[in-house]
Amino acid sequence: MSDARGTLWVVATPLGNAQDLAPRSRDILARAALVLCEDTRRTARLFAQQGIAPGRFLSMHDHNEEGRVPQVLGLLAGGAEIALVSDAGTPVLSDPGYLLVRACREAGHAVRPAPGPSAVMAALCASGLAPQPFVFLGFLPRKSGDIRQALARFAQAGCTLVFFERKDRLGKSLAVALEVLGERECVIARELTKTHEEFLPGRLSDFAGKELELLGEITVVVGPALEAAVSGEGDVRSVLAAEMAAGGKPKDVARRAAARLRGVTVKELYELILEGQGRAHG
Repeated sequence: MSDARGTLWVVATPLGNAQDLAPRSRDILARAALVLCEDTRRTARLFAQQGIAPGRFLSMHDHNEEGRVPQVLGLLAGGAEIALVSDAGTPVLSDPGYLLVRACREAGHAVRPAPGPSAVMAALCASGLAPQPFVFLGFLPRKSGDIRQALARFAQAGCTLVFFERKDRLGKSLAVALEVLGERECVIARELTKTHEEFLPGRLSDFAGKELELLGEITVVVGPALEAAVSGEGDVRSVLAAEMAAGGKPKDVARRAAARLRGVTVKELYELILEGQGRAHG
């Protein structure tokens, strides 16, 4: 019996701009004995764009992932290097792969990431909304009641929400979000890294229930709850206390608090944090 152990590589691929494929990721795809992909035709086009010789592709999607696991484990037991990709971006986050990765870990095989493009991180870092803490929700459910239930868990949480939505359901979903979460800042990001990339900033009420004529893949970033205009020092202190409890460096805490307060700047909040820390150590 062989003691060989293979490696499953989780490889991020471009969202739209072919230049975003990392050299290391390209090398992994070129040498992999097998590439697991949602759509073999799309992965074949990626290989052609990158000048990689056509490899051995095997489809793995939501409907067949569980059935693929034994086959992949058998290949890994023989020492094979296998790459897992999605149609675009980072696999597993909102694509197939979780069951396979877990099974590989449990079987003692190496699972190694080849990080790179991610619609979640691209939208979040360019949105201008508080980046931490944040929660990624994947695709929202189809039914309004299910959307309401999914969002209700975060109505009182001081975090930013990131999710995917289809263009024909976007206005409806944001109307439910406004009902459940209350007014919040949000950014609709579409066609990330592509020619027609666009960021649409506003508030939930600007988009809720409207027919939004948007094309392409859509990622939505919804900021933490907005506080009423500051009416006194107590309001500021309570928000700062909540954000400090969430953790982070003073500047990060000040930025998060500023996103929840109106009428006070990040600089002023940062100075209050330092002042409080000074008293604590005095």
